[in-house]
Amino acid sequence: MKKPLKVTLITLFILVSLLIVIRANSVRQIDDVTPGIYCEKEYLEKADILWVIPNYNNTPISQNQEWCDYVVSLNKTLGMHGVQHYYPEFKDNLTQEYIEEGIKEFENCFNQTPTMFKPPKLEISYENKVLITNNEMEIKRYSNQIFHKVYHCSDTGTLPNWFHDLF
Repeated sequence: MKKPLKVTLITLFILVSLLIVIRANSVRQIDDVTPGIYCEKEYLEKADILWVIPNYNNTPISQNQEWCDYVVSLNKTLGMHGVQHYYPEFKDNLTQEYIEEGIKEFENCFNQTPTMFKPPKLEISYENKVLITNNEMEIKRYSNQIFHKVYHCSDTGTLPNWFHDLF
């Protein structure tokens, strides 16, 4: 084996090993938390951060106060995951009122204002980034997905939930 190839393979091995260690020790998260999507209790309990959809299928989460109380009782960090969670929701031109609708639903359900935001499919336009940051929410995207174990309710992610348990 030539020396440059050997160095490249060793470097790749070290980087992958480092990524595994980082993911093993970082907070776990779960996407697509909302009453309209079945979410395995095992993953809700494993996760440190729950990414909540405030108005999935035009059904505001605040209409299900029992569900809201249950999510609060889990004592997890909560973030907003879109407003209605369709693709490409945050690539469309949205209004301040639309963002505020999602924030208000979140507040009505959990009695707290979201401080973190993750767009559906991680896609967001520059204009919508401005709207989100003007509402004092930190946007989480690709690096968040790479460096954390991110489960999905109903196991609908690109990679299955069991994979995230292993890696």
